[in-house]
Amino acid sequence: MIKDNGKYEILIIEDNPGDLFIVEEFLCERMSNMKITHFDNFKSAEAEIEKGSRFDVILLDLTLPDLSGQKLITSVLGIANECPVVVLTGYQDVDFSKLSISQGVSDYLLKDELNSAILFKSIIYSIERKKTISLLHESEKRYSNLFHLSPQPMMVFDLSTLKFIQVNRATIALYGFSEEEFLQMTIAQIRPESQIEFMLSVIENTKRIDQTFSYTDGAIHRKKSGELINVEIFGTPLKVENELYRLIIVYDVTEKKLFELKLTEAIIKTQEDERYEIGGELHDNVCQILATSQMSMGMIKKVLDPDALKWYEQSKEYIKLASEEIRNLSHRLAPIFIDQGTLQDSIHVLINTFNGDEKYVINEKYDTSVNNYSLSRETQLNLYRIIQEQLRNIQKHSNATTINLSISKKEGSLLLTIKDNGLGCDPENTRAGIGIANMKRRVELFAGDFKLSSIQGVGCELEISIPVKHLDNFFLDKS
Repeated sequence: MIKDNGKYEILIIEDNPGDLFIVEEFLCERMSNMKITHFDNFKSAEAEIEKGSRFDVILLDLTLPDLSGQKLITSVLGIANECPVVVLTGYQDVDFSKLSISQGVSDYLLKDELNSAILFKSIIYSIERKKTISLLHESEKRYSNLFHLSPQPMMVFDLSTLKFIQVNRATIALYGFSEEEFLQMTIAQIRPESQIEFMLSVIENTKRIDQTFSYTDGAIHRKKSGELINVEIFGTPLKVENELYRLIIVYDVTEKKLFELKLTEAIIKTQEDERYEIGGELHDNVCQILATSQMSMGMIKKVLDPDALKWYEQSKEYIKLASEEIRNLSHRLAPIFIDQGTLQDSIHVLINTFNGDEKYVINEKYDTSVNNYSLSRETQLNLYRIIQEQLRNIQKHSNATTINLSISKKEGSLLLTIKDNGLGCDPENTRAGIGIANMKRRVELFAGDFKLSSIQGVGCELEISIPVKHLDNFFLDKS
């Protein structure tokens, strides 16, 4: 294995000796000329940096004796002096990792997934990323070197026409278009059609000459081959001879997104396995115990005096109600389409259980075009859980009386809509909720769009749109 001979000053803030040993071994495998400084608490590291010590990268454990979690990340970023910070943690929390990266952490690595290649790549990318972003804020005199020597794809386009003015070699290598082809194109032509409107709004909102911007959540670009890639974008305005342009740097994060998707799939699978196990135990064991209890009570009925019979009948009725409640609960935990029936059958069971007291008027609509397909277990299960979660939200918060639910196929997408006539909600204030986060994760599995809209006092509307092409592995065509 060829080692990197570059000189690196590395600060490790880690209180676990075993983890420290592993990280040092990984670094030694890839780097031959490095200096490691180690502290097992935040205060000591802070004191070292305040003395004037400078580092190329900081490797940070997320839990220290004197500080941990979000507060630790904020504190370290505050003293890092533009030094990239790579978090090493054992916690698989996708939302927390996204939040950390949005606040300035360069990377978020799981210790259980760590090896020398991943750690080395993260360090090098983090260092180079910080260098590139810092160069964006330098004068126009250094623009040429920054542009042509950058290992990251960089583009310049005209803000008025959106036409490309210049692209660097890394851009040509990533996208597959030649320089001549790029110069005949607009920035919109490397975006899928579904994202063009949003892209135009971002450009319009960031036209000020002194305004830099970054977009790190959900941006998608298209290569010449038609392949779609997930990207993070950092941009800054350029003014040349009174003409306004925009320089953007692009980071291909497709592999990172795939990792997050696999992590989401693992989380959801764990949740579902646990639900099915509990549902099965309730149905097969607890219900059987209650049924046996009813039979046992029947054996003593003949020896009861009249005064005790009313308590017997009441107890028997309680056991019956408990059995029904447990059966309904087990069906919600383990929908019937897993072994038999269809998604529509399971939704009927869910709605009947949800609306047992007939509190709501529920209108269901299923497009006949959807009935031409047999949805896989995974697709049905995710749609079922989304419906279940939104019905729970309506029940808890809306004071609605009418719910309209529809599943249809429209313009190449599977469309699920749930609308109520309740009090409404503020979608911005509901983003942090676990339920909505779970629904969004499930939609992301199918590269779908999640939209929650509301008018105060009128009601909420949840709209899930999943491109049919992303369901190719989940649709089984009956025809």
